[in-house]
Amino acid sequence: MDLLTQGLLGATMAQSGAKQQEVRIATGIGFFAGIAADADILIQSENDPLLNIEFHRHFTHSLFFVPLGALIVTLLLWPLLRKRIVFSRLYLFALLGYCLSGVLDAFTSYGTHLLWPLDDERIAWNIISVIDPIFTLILLTTGFIAFKKYTNRIARIGLLLAATYLSFGWWQLQRAETVTQSLIAARGHHAEELLVKPTLGNLVLWRSIYQSEGKLYVDAIRVGLFSESHIYPGESIEKFVFDRDMRTLPSASILATDIARFTHFSGGLVAIRPEQPNVLIDVRYSNLPTTIAPLWGIEMNPEQPNQHAKYTIYRDSSRTTREKFIKLLLGEHDLD
Repeated sequence: MDLLTQGLLGATMAQSGAKQQEVRIATGIGFFAGIAADADILIQSENDPLLNIEFHRHFTHSLFFVPLGALIVTLLLWPLLRKRIVFSRLYLFALLGYCLSGVLDAFTSYGTHLLWPLDDERIAWNIISVIDPIFTLILLTTGFIAFKKYTNRIARIGLLLAATYLSFGWWQLQRAETVTQSLIAARGHHAEELLVKPTLGNLVLWRSIYQSEGKLYVDAIRVGLFSESHIYPGESIEKFVFDRDMRTLPSASILATDIARFTHFSGGLVAIRPEQPNVLIDVRYSNLPTTIAPLWGIEMNPEQPNQHAKYTIYRDSSRTTREKFIKLLLGEHDLD
């Protein structure tokens, strides 16, 4: 998730294990430890544009890296805090703050390499968006009260409320998947692959992507609390197949390797952008849940097979897009 939420979760976790007189120092240690795993975003290369997305939320987020990650945080903070706290307690709070960084990211649709090096797959449970203001507010409010009142009890309540909210996200996901399965059956399709994920900042509007007979279909599913679910039919696109779409590209080339890396990162849900035949897009993400307009992709030049693909981010923050998203979120039927 975003850095603030990661830090708040780390702070709340550390508070929950602190004695009364340790709550405030544990808050700072836990917050720092909570964001430390995201230092992997600094892994970049001017020569290899895909290196950053390949290693962000990678080994530093693995469960097996937690003890070492906490130790690194402890060693960084020890010179500053050695007169205020013993080494063992500092390590404990760093461990508590760091331990759920990867797990929290696994709850999102972006996912993380939670079981690396045993498994290199990016685990994404699709229960919560990478930014969710309600989840963040729960941790912020309870963490602040715990800090103010020198009590770990409120921190533990905050963790319980956060877990309850994630459980609600799981329930909403099941509802959205059920609606999507009904939609697939109504269309007479057989889904060879299905992904349902929350849209940005909420657990009401969901994006579904499924594969059927070589095509990817995207739709928006709104699952409100006090209203019937509603389907907003979306677009479809031919799924990218390397052997068909890149017949002339040598399989051992740098570009072919980059295509394989990007395809792995995107969970295999990739396609050629219709208006840009040289761009391979990640179909999982879009500014609107009904469209295939991408958030990111790679630019490919088959004429230069031994040059890296260029990673490109596409932004659409137009007023029209924002207004349409809000209409979808509110369940309005007239989107024009």
